[in-house]
Amino acid sequence: MRSLATRAAALPPLLLPLLLLLLLQPWQGRRGAWAQSCDGGVPEDRREDCHPEPGASAESCAERGCAWCPATAAAPGAPWCFRPNSAGAAGCRAVSDAAKRDCHPEAGAAEGACLARGCCWAVVEAPGVPWCFHEPGGACDSDQLVEDAERVDCHPEKGASEAACLARGCRWCPASAAGAPWCFIPRDGSYGYAMRGAPQKTAKGWRVDLQKLHSSSLFGADVEIIALEAEFHTADRLRIKVFDPSQARFEVPLHVPSPDTAAAAQQYDVRFENSPFFHFKVLRRSSGEALWDTSLGGLTFSHQFLQLATRLGAGSSVYGFGEHEHPSYRHHDDFVSHGMYARDQSPTPAGNLYGVHNFYMGVGSDFRAHGVLLLNSNAQDVTLAPGPAITYRTIGGVLDFYFFLGPTPESVVQQYTEAVGRPFLPPYWSLGFQLSRWGYGSLEAVKAAVDRLSQYDIPHDVQYGDIDYMDRQLDFTYDTTSYEGLPQYVQSLRDAGMHYVIILDPCITKDEPPGSYRPYELGQQMGIWIKNSDGSPAVGKVWPPGGSVFPDFTNPATASWWVQLCVEFSDVIKYDGIWIDMNEPANFGTGQEPGCANNPLNKPPYHPRISGDDLAEKTLCPDAHTHLGRHYDTHSLFGWAQHEPSFHASQNATGKRAFVLSRSTFVGSGRWAGHWLGDNFSLWRDMHMSIIGMLEFNIFGIPYIGADICGFIYDTTHELCLRWMQLGAFYPFSRNHNGLGYKDQDPGVFGPEFAEAVRSVLLVRYTLLPFLYSLFHETHTRGGTVVRPLLHEFVTDVQTHGVDRAFLWGPALMVAPVLSEGATTVEVYFPDARWYSYYTGEEVPASWRRSSARVAAPLDRIPLFLRGGFVVPTQEPAKTTTHSRVNPMGLIVSLDENLEARGSLFWDDGDSIGTIESGNFFLASFAFTGNRLTSTVERAGYAAGLAFQTVRVLGLRSPPASGGVTVNGSPLPPSDVAFQPSGELTLKISVPITTPLNIAIN
Repeated sequence: MRSLATRAAALPPLLLPLLLLLLLQPWQGRRGAWAQSCDGGVPEDRREDCHPEPGASAESCAERGCAWCPATAAAPGAPWCFRPNSAGAAGCRAVSDAAKRDCHPEAGAAEGACLARGCCWAVVEAPGVPWCFHEPGGACDSDQLVEDAERVDCHPEKGASEAACLARGCRWCPASAAGAPWCFIPRDGSYGYAMRGAPQKTAKGWRVDLQKLHSSSLFGADVEIIALEAEFHTADRLRIKVFDPSQARFEVPLHVPSPDTAAAAQQYDVRFENSPFFHFKVLRRSSGEALWDTSLGGLTFSHQFLQLATRLGAGSSVYGFGEHEHPSYRHHDDFVSHGMYARDQSPTPAGNLYGVHNFYMGVGSDFRAHGVLLLNSNAQDVTLAPGPAITYRTIGGVLDFYFFLGPTPESVVQQYTEAVGRPFLPPYWSLGFQLSRWGYGSLEAVKAAVDRLSQYDIPHDVQYGDIDYMDRQLDFTYDTTSYEGLPQYVQSLRDAGMHYVIILDPCITKDEPPGSYRPYELGQQMGIWIKNSDGSPAVGKVWPPGGSVFPDFTNPATASWWVQLCVEFSDVIKYDGIWIDMNEPANFGTGQEPGCANNPLNKPPYHPRISGDDLAEKTLCPDAHTHLGRHYDTHSLFGWAQHEPSFHASQNATGKRAFVLSRSTFVGSGRWAGHWLGDNFSLWRDMHMSIIGMLEFNIFGIPYIGADICGFIYDTTHELCLRWMQLGAFYPFSRNHNGLGYKDQDPGVFGPEFAEAVRSVLLVRYTLLPFLYSLFHETHTRGGTVVRPLLHEFVTDVQTHGVDRAFLWGPALMVAPVLSEGATTVEVYFPDARWYSYYTGEEVPASWRRSSARVAAPLDRIPLFLRGGFVVPTQEPAKTTTHSRVNPMGLIVSLDENLEARGSLFWDDGDSIGTIESGNFFLASFAFTGNRLTSTVERAGYAAGLAFQTVRVLGLRSPPASGGVTVNGSPLPPSDVAFQPSGELTLKISVPITTPLNIAIN
């Protein structure tokens, strides 16, 4: 065909139609047999293909009720089997304007496009009346018509047609709403499952056995008998699992605590209904609100396709689902789909990225929040419809849902992390500023970057080694030529109070000379690789020379191999933490050598809405073998399975608290690892996207999160990088990192003015690190978020529900970065509270509350605001946390309307293992009420040797009276008391932090 087309293109223009007529001559001789069909009335350029799959014939076309007519030379690409035209008939034109349902709701409606859809076209003068409308009669007007917003797609794969739809026992009707399915599952009781007998009470809740209702199937191999179990885990957590009781299927091996008996005093009810098909509802007991209502239908359970659709409560907003680049924190519900399958892919709109988190938080019109997790690791997608409704689809495993009743956003995250694992407590040094790049190329270049920061006295705690420190990108090696002296240099950094983190990729070359590369030979000896069906190691291509094999971290032996090698390498380079990359797992080809077989695992009947057309794209074949089963099931668990071994490897190698940073993540990864948002771009829009990603990963239970400051791909600019450094100073994980071949972008390369602005904002970060560390202690022990949207603190203010260009540290500090080129002001929404400028202590005008105001943001400053009602611990900053941790501490007390405030301080040695479990920590709570600031020492297990030396009280309405200020009963000298007209009182004191504090303002 390529040869024929190439030659035809070279023919003179007048000869081409003649050639095509000659080629069609044999068909024209039989035209009489199809004369009636050829009167279908649809112009060739407007035909809608009624037989898009191969094998079309006049007979098969007629069986579908469609018209058959060969295309002429004028339109050689037009379909021969097409939907007959009924538009323009008298019945169409007789439809009243009020009854017309729009058949072309998107822009660009024209008669040709309308007729091609099999719809009616009539020009009318009345405004707002569609010219293109549905043909009256038939399925579109039947009592089984389902509104667009509630349709469950019966042909979620490409190529939907009326014939294919009807063949599945489904309904076909063009939709008015753009994106709504035209082929949808009926709700007449002919599709889905029905109960077999009554629900059975169990020790943990309920069990329902279900029987398939009809013989039609979306993708075949439906399971006839399935079961649903509802387990009442806690008062706030419900599990509902749908599974095949006759055959074990893959389930994610994440341990979620489950009691032996149903929890008492549940905050939820579960109702089962069997008409016209089985569905269930999850209700909030206190209000009767239906959080979930699966009466939309569409429950499907087949060998390689599982589906469930549900309505949410009216007016619900949805947040979460990852990992993707979302244009806003609050999701759109205009039939948008999000695919989930771990993939080595730079952040791209709608693309599935490095991790899988099928978890959302919903906030209802009553301002109560709930969360839902689908615990499933197969390739999957979700579609959000404007019901609001969600359709879940996956190609394996079981439907394992967990519900979290909240009712506040923070309590939803607390309940979620109670189930999947609380986030790890990071070492204190990892809260300092960090520097990295791929492409230093030599140790001298690393030294130059470190020296630039030192020259400008810019805080710098952590230096990274990307893959160019290695010998030919081989794990557990270093380049003794370009990086000669690296071990000694790392030790000099550590002697200066800094830390060093190495990168390790989970791809091991198999092609080094025998006896020369221990990681491969030890792994081969232990048999820890992902394997082909014949038991041989699966071989792909990644960074190292030759072919790469992939350790199977679902195999317990692999953990031993990994820990052993990490410990051995620490004897070569005394690193402090491990950065694991490429662990989706990434592979530069499609599948391993020699390619993927053509079987249902590698080519499943349904391809979820993920990037690319092949599950093996940039990774291994789904039918590869792992210790737990097939790569088909475990692919997205690769990084997750690597996290715990890496955590233990870091602890064993350093003897200190683990630090693990991972690209790929899954549900529960936050217990062992932090995450960065991947290979982003040096673009202004990516700054905004990073805030959304940071907020999402906090609700995913991974609060140690950040993006590559200044961007990874492309050269940055002076202004972009400065604004990004200001934003990045408030990422929990604050690292500047860029890619190979781009210009250096560390804060020392842009000159003294840039360096001073960066130094200034990083000193603010370091001043607030005791507050940030205390937030991490809170989320480690009780759950919740470190960085959160305004929504979490002001859920009853609907204006906060869409704010994602500003964020909070905990409940107390609002960060409002500049995200637009050339801007020197920022539009900031201030919820109803007292707010103070962090820099000046001045209160924001009360008239700005519950409204947006434009605030100044000169190039050298990021707007920061303290919320009234909180006590924030601080510390005098220094170039590294090693040095700042011994400096004097302070308190910022920002008062609310009642002149009250509360807060806490957690402190330990910053890097020992198990300080909380051993009780070797200090914890104090603070309260300001009745013009008195007090502290209560709740735990004094760590003798810090530190003292409070400054206290800032913001929002006083008058200065201290003649009685002045007393500290633990002793008057404070007037020289140590300063009051500003703004209402800020500054006190100089000297009280050990372990001594209960009592400051009275008389």
